[in-house]
Amino acid sequence: MRSFLLDSLVAPCFEIRSTAGMADFGISAGQFVAVVWDKSSPTDALKDLVVKLQAVTGREGRVSVENISQLLQSAHKESSFDIVLSGVIPGSAVLHSVEILAEMARILRPGGRLFLREPVETAVVDNGKVKTAAKLCSALTLSGLVEVKELQQESLSPAEIQSVQEHLGYHSDSLLSVQVTGKKPNFEVGSSSQLKLSIAKRSSPSVKPAVDPAAAKLWTLSANDMEDDSLDLIDSDELLDPEDLKKPDPASLRAPSCGEGKKKKACKNCTCGLAEELEKEKSSEQMSSQPKSACGNCYLGDAFRCASCPYLGMPAFKPGEQVLLSSGNLSDA
Repeated sequence: MRSFLLDSLVAPCFEIRSTAGMADFGISAGQFVAVVWDKSSPTDALKDLVVKLQAVTGREGRVSVENISQLLQSAHKESSFDIVLSGVIPGSAVLHSVEILAEMARILRPGGRLFLREPVETAVVDNGKVKTAAKLCSALTLSGLVEVKELQQESLSPAEIQSVQEHLGYHSDSLLSVQVTGKKPNFEVGSSSQLKLSIAKRSSPSVKPAVDPAAAKLWTLSANDMEDDSLDLIDSDELLDPEDLKKPDPASLRAPSCGEGKKKKACKNCTCGLAEELEKEKSSEQMSSQPKSACGNCYLGDAFRCASCPYLGMPAFKPGEQVLLSSGNLSDA
């Protein structure tokens, strides 16, 4: 008898709250609705809400139920639902992270709405777990929703207070339950649209504007002025001197040597050509330092070389090929 009276008191309360909630949600036939729940949501209340939503959406609509801990791993495509309900089940205490809010915004269709309930703090407490109502609205805005607004605030029921303490491990006397909504913009993220610009063509005036005779004519030159015999024009070629017409000497165009007056030394990343000249001079000095053959048969090998040939013991080489001799060979020779 006591159980029957308790059920008869609780059921009408849930009936009134659920019916009013669905009317506020704006759910109609043919819509796709997602219900997000967590471990604090009573199972019977969840089933009852799903049955009522299915009756409203009809056969053409669809009601999907998703656990909030599995929402990020779900295979829902973007723009899948018209309405997303989260934490609206009586007796539940659901906290929404930034990632969860972004995922809810992703699966909403353009123009779709998100309705959620969440326990919030009214006092300034640095806990990092329970947000204030202002921070909750800011989190919805940062997730990409627009027209974010707070619908209502109410005290937590005893069942919700117990749920917060058991499932969230949070104890506070300054908690309220707040219901917030947000709308997804009427476009998808990354979408593009062609802009239609209507630029009217300006009609060219048939009559030229009159010139003020009092205006200064310092910088004006017309065809009539060109035909004036009194106009003295200067030929640009007459401004050149005979020295300007002479072809310059290539030696004068060459950059001065690096370190002029001292021993020639090319700069790093030399661009004046001194580095190439020094390399050629070094090669020529090495060639001149090599002994010259008196008989002309040194390159043929030891069988054709003289007894005093500095190339004795060295293999044959091609005529004109540079062969470097050590200082020891030169001294022996």
